[in-house]
Amino acid sequence: MAAVRQRARGNPGWRGAVALIAALIAALVAAMPSIAADAWPTKPIHLIVPFAPGGGTDITARLVAQPLSEKLGQPVVIEHRPGAGTMLGTELAARAPADGYTLLLAAAPHAINPALYKQVKYDAHRDFTPITMAITFPYVIAAHPGVPVQSIRDVISYGKTNPGKLTFGSSGIGSTNHLAGELFNRMAGVELTHVPYKGGGPALSDALGGHLALLFGTVLETLPQVRNGKLRGLAVSGGTRAAVAPELPTVAESGVPGYDVTGWYAFLAPAGTPRAIVTRLNDEITRILAAPAVRERLLSLGAEPSPTTPEKAQEFISTELLRWDRLIKAARISAD
Repeated sequence: MAAVRQRARGNPGWRGAVALIAALIAALVAAMPSIAADAWPTKPIHLIVPFAPGGGTDITARLVAQPLSEKLGQPVVIEHRPGAGTMLGTELAARAPADGYTLLLAAAPHAINPALYKQVKYDAHRDFTPITMAITFPYVIAAHPGVPVQSIRDVISYGKTNPGKLTFGSSGIGSTNHLAGELFNRMAGVELTHVPYKGGGPALSDALGGHLALLFGTVLETLPQVRNGKLRGLAVSGGTRAAVAPELPTVAESGVPGYDVTGWYAFLAPAGTPRAIVTRLNDEITRILAAPAVRERLLSLGAEPSPTTPEKAQEFISTELLRWDRLIKAARISAD
């Protein structure tokens, strides 16, 4: 190339030829991601789920993976990689090549863990490219029938006159329903006492047994107990009423304006994944989530299909990262 440049200095024709060659090389380099994306996929795609099989992420992954396999013409293999509060599977996805063959089904802990743990071996913002939000779902705030509260306003009134006496259970320290309770404390000006459990099931059992006053539980686990009269439903945590339980008001309309906490799942890819691949995945997953059978199945579980553009997904996750960071630091919550 040096010889070409030397020859070009003394020959105007050569200078033009060199410029043309350089332009062609630059265009080829710039086009390489698009060329790779046009050929994609040529082999199986791995969808990492950082939870054990059997839960909501498993159900959502399976509802999407099968039709996505058919649309792309390649298997979408679900890999359950639970451990370390979802950080094990998330780190694996963060370190994977950005070629469209490794995806992550992230959930709310993705935005909580960076503030909750001192050692997080990836950057939840910079190491991932969002594809789309998948679903959102509220929590049900319920009370044992023996507790003298009929509404969220009653909880606030009783809580202010009896600080610390009302307990609420969650699925563990730093879980979304734990933080939902802590946010309620701060926004409502009360002092509910948190009781963490190793999962939603044990918390629900103690709420049913009268060992907890209140429960911030998932719709799937809690709503049946409300409808059979074993628990008293007070509200849902989301910003709007839940389609599966329209009779329950939101916390916001029950005396705590602006309160809005939802669980969520989102499809992510390693940072640097070609835009053409992200766009193709967004298009296909959005169509799948809008399919009547998929939508009805998710609604029956208390989840709302919530596909978005990649930009809206990034905006949502960034907002979640910021607000949980602020709350965890202010409440001095730590899982370490």
